Amino acid sequence: MHPEDKKLIESAKKAATDVLLHNAHGTVADLPRTAGWGYPEPYTRDLLISVLGIATTGNKQLLQSVKNVLLTLASNQSEHGQIPSLVHDKHNLGSSDTTPLFLMAVGIFRTLLDDPHFLEAAVENAVVWVAYQCPTNHYLIAQQPTSDWRDEQWVLGYGLFVNTLTYSGLKFLKKEGPAKNLGDAIGQLTYASDTSHKCPHEGLAINDQPYFALWSYKVYSSDRFDLLGNSLAILSGLASQEKATNMVKWIENEYQAMNFTKNLVLDLTPNFFPFIQPEDPDWLPRYDEFNKPGDYHNGGIWPFISGFYIAALVAAKEFDLAEKKLLALTKLIKKGRNKSLEFGFNEWYKAQTGEPMGQDWQTWSASNYLYAAACVQERSTPFFDTIRLNSQRQPNLL
Repeated sequence: MHPEDKKLIESAKKAATDVLLHNAHGTVADLPRTAGWGYPEPYTRDLLISVLGIATTGNKQLLQSVKNVLLTLASNQSEHGQIPSLVHDKHNLGSSDTTPLFLMAVGIFRTLLDDPHFLEAAVENAVVWVAYQCPTNHYLIAQQPTSDWRDEQWVLGYGLFVNTLTYSGLKFLKKEGPAKNLGDAIGQLTYASDTSHKCPHEGLAINDQPYFALWSYKVYSSDRFDLLGNSLAILSGLASQEKATNMVKWIENEYQAMNFTKNLVLDLTPNFFPFIQPEDPDWLPRYDEFNKPGDYHNGGIWPFISGFYIAALVAAKEFDLAEKKLLALTKLIKKGRNKSLEFGFNEWYKAQTGEPMGQDWQTWSASNYLYAAACVQERSTPFFDTIRLNSQRQPNLL
């Protein structure tokens, strides 16, 4: 990497830390805010996803803000163990991903605190809630549509992101038995891609594809590509080294094809593809206003997801490619809707134009940039290294 590129990355890291410090104290109960000016609310999923990047900084003020978030969430946990969607509001329930994220975040924080029993009661209640999200007793977790981070993308039944997230959380918490059961279930073929039903129970692997399905439920599934869920599959060890290598090769081929057709002008991968088009059977009328092809959840570029993918590239030992993507992300996050900002750390960017479309100074954009930079510079994936290398799962079916 050229010296000027290294200097740019160091400037971006400092700016990311400044964003997180700015957002550490919001307008609600002195909890962190989700973005610098928009989103003053403490959204649970954004703040918990940000734990990874904050954990790599060693900044005491930021670590204390995370601890306050976790303690507040534990106090606001529902009687059945669910973690609320807003940190401060115990009545704001309905999310499928906040409770798995809580498990992952507490597992990471236990390592930082060297306290294996931190928030023990809340964790055990959350584990029970997650277990009851399985409708068949065969370990895969089902969700309602638009209940995970994609509030404008319909994920039905067994969603990849929620299941890989839960697997990661169980591994971080050293709950090896439940983690192995869930991991084995994820590794089974979807019924839609296994018409002879060679697998005893459906899973999220796709016959003849190197990646996992976006979602599956009985004879239905979506084989559109979810970058976030599949990046977590690589990071957590759900994808074997061979599967990870094949997946990265496939992703990069698709990325080049999208560049060729002008569906993508950036050097970064959309969160989701192929884009859902108005003529497709999974298009919904509301998408015309909120989720057009290349926008938002329908193929937008999300820096926090790019951070996960860069980390996944490091886990797959694709070090040169990870470095290239980090530099591309560094250049992208300079762009904000507020032109006076040196680094915008915007929420998401339009695939066909590269223009920032969300809120500037987004907490998880800044945090996951720091995590990605740490992974590239250390050629390791902090926290995930341990659960990936110590995984006791059997080899993937595919």
